Amino acid sequence: MEFKKLNNNEKLPFVSYGVYEIKPKKTKEAVLNALETGYRAIDGAQVYYNEKEVGEAIKESSIPREEIYLTSKNWVSNSGYDKTIKAVNRTLKDLQTDYLDLLLIHEPFGDYYGSYRALQDLQKEGTVLSIGVSNFNSTRLVDLTMNFDIVPQVNQVETTPYFQQYEANKVMGKLGVAHQSWGPLSEGLNNLFKNPILSEIAEKYDKSTVQIILRWLVDRDIPFSCRSLKTKRMEQNIDIFDFKLNKKDIKKIKELDLGKSPILDIEDPETAEEFNSEIIKYDKSRFSFNLF
Repeated sequence: MEFKKLNNNEKLPFVSYGVYEIKPKKTKEAVLNALETGYRAIDGAQVYYNEKEVGEAIKESSIPREEIYLTSKNWVSNSGYDKTIKAVNRTLKDLQTDYLDLLLIHEPFGDYYGSYRALQDLQKEGTVLSIGVSNFNSTRLVDLTMNFDIVPQVNQVETTPYFQQYEANKVMGKLGVAHQSWGPLSEGLNNLFKNPILSEIAEKYDKSTVQIILRWLVDRDIPFSCRSLKTKRMEQNIDIFDFKLNKKDIKKIKELDLGKSPILDIEDPETAEEFNSEIIKYDKSRFSFNLF
């Protein structure tokens, strides 16, 4: 496995196994299979509702905790300083660990300033080794970095052949924030896996279109998180370090860029309304963790 050095000198594996939308009853087996296959980074979140099962899998595996890179994300209903601290403590308990390798603010909504203050304090005390954000556009990322002492180590954003994020990547590079991709396969939308350009390149390198997409990210120096429940595909998703795409092929893939998200438009007012409704629901609840 290869790693990307972060601005705090910690190292982020280029490939993480994502547990998004894996049902809790299937999560433990999936994570155990991923670890057996060779994955050493697990990308999770509070709102995935399966952190307890991830923790069980790690405990049951024979792999030492220090060899596994654990990521979690703080959900919008837990935004704000005190709520973030409480939510992270719950995450640590569910994962059966006393520290996280990476903790991100999941969405740029709610009191994410308060949440980031909490992340800074958690990092300073050693509970979290690296901190960052997810789904922050360039404007909000610049705003955050200019108002805090610690520059985020990571910004995890949707990055796919359809939404290539070149301009956002430039801003992140200027700020010293590592660009990490979620959803690199666009959930297979628009017949991505049979795209003629990707298929032609895949044939040239004797790889699958999925491997071409993931290698394309690595060649752009972008770590990523991906998910599969099938062992064969798990193996293929990490079998991407024995070749590199040439500049001509990367230029061809650039032709596929739509310039906007086919999955989640973070700048759509309806998106802001949807995420903020989660915060309102939390505030009206008598319970601390209405999402769990």
